[in-house]
Amino acid sequence: MKMNRRKFIYGTAAGVTAALSAKSWSQVARANSDIRVAVVGFNGRGKDHISGFRKAKGARLAALCDADQQILGNEINKEGNATVTPYTDIRRLLENKDIDVVSIATPNHWHALASIWAIQAGKDVYVEKPVSHNVWEGRKIVEAARKYGKIVQTGTQSRSQPATQEAIKWIKEGGLGKVEVVRGLCYKRRPSIGKVNGPQQIPSHINYDLWCGPAPIEPLMREKLHYDWHWVWSTGCGDLGNQGIHQMDIARWAHGSTELSPAIFSIGGRLGYDDDGETPNTQIVYHAYPKVPLIFEVRGLPRSTGDKDMDAFHKASVGNIVHCEGGTVVFTGSYSRVSAFDKDGTEIKKFEGGADHYENFIKAVQSRKHTDLNADILEGHLSSALCHTGNISYRLGSKQPTDEIKEEIKRNDVAMEALDRMLEHLSKNGVDLKQTPLTMGQFLRMDPKRETFIRNRAASEMLTRNYRAPYVVPDKV
Repeated sequence: MKMNRRKFIYGTAAGVTAALSAKSWSQVARANSDIRVAVVGFNGRGKDHISGFRKAKGARLAALCDADQQILGNEINKEGNATVTPYTDIRRLLENKDIDVVSIATPNHWHALASIWAIQAGKDVYVEKPVSHNVWEGRKIVEAARKYGKIVQTGTQSRSQPATQEAIKWIKEGGLGKVEVVRGLCYKRRPSIGKVNGPQQIPSHINYDLWCGPAPIEPLMREKLHYDWHWVWSTGCGDLGNQGIHQMDIARWAHGSTELSPAIFSIGGRLGYDDDGETPNTQIVYHAYPKVPLIFEVRGLPRSTGDKDMDAFHKASVGNIVHCEGGTVVFTGSYSRVSAFDKDGTEIKKFEGGADHYENFIKAVQSRKHTDLNADILEGHLSSALCHTGNISYRLGSKQPTDEIKEEIKRNDVAMEALDRMLEHLSKNGVDLKQTPLTMGQFLRMDPKRETFIRNRAASEMLTRNYRAPYVVPDKV
């Protein structure tokens, strides 16, 4: 079926109607009919959402929404004769009382507002990671979910994998003794995104006002609008909040922390090329929890200049390492295999098995219990916020000679070991740190319960953002 045979529902730029009331719309999912799902944004992860909900028992894909009419049209045409309603404006979608669930896979800067609007409109929500673009708005999603009694799942699918669940349980039961350090790794190749000489034209099939949403409308100063938004601060969170959020979530889960860290610092840079990206492709984030430190490492350059492979640490490139007094537990990026090793490096135990994150969400929608979720929004908020606070340290930092950075962290053995490996990695990639120095992030202190920085106005201001009307995350949800 061709696009011109379908009736498109094109939204206007008007504000959300006052009629959106969570209490007046579908408080309880119907027990005897399919849960009708709308997917918002599907140029990337959203395709998996579409596939996942098609397969999930008890769910039915009912609507698709994307600000890019070309992407929307291509996906609608794949549906053939299926009854799937297309939208370009999420506000018009939310007026549809026949939609039970909104699944959000937009760029990061839209995650919180889309989630809150959907919750206020009476919908349950599945939202991609990171759940927020900043700490404050992530907490607002949690508040909205609890206020309206909505089921909100985070797209950290490792939470639904039996291998990961069983390994975490084993660690907490003392399988290898006391946990000493928890580490996340995101060694994933990220080449240059290029460098433009001036503003790029926005394709006519994209509603740029809707695409920008809560972010400022600015000239496009990179070659591609799509995907490379990850590497620009106004819309993305770097690889720490892109791939790395999965590993940050597992790290916090294994760590057992249920609030943010009281002290944070970051070291890194965008190194090895000069392009239009702003976020670091090489980074260390250190979360100074009182009993057990949590450290995260990002690398976007290969193992060495011209190499196709990435570095690995304890046989992992993308994954987690839990260092215990009796050995290490290594989580691979597939989430369905975890191995435990003794101090001699001999594998002594392994955990295997995968499961479906979408099915877990649908079951919780049916039960109406957010405690049935494997990745409740509170978990997603906390893990996302650890990424954000690390990035805040980096963004407030300054370029410094390597010797000065070493001097600042010399009493921190865990951070020094990670820095030494980072320096070796950069040397193998031909990076001259005298020409392009590392950035030493600010040392930040935080009140974890209030989720605010202590006596640091600049850092506190970065816990939220200036929103562009009418795309404003509300203070009172």
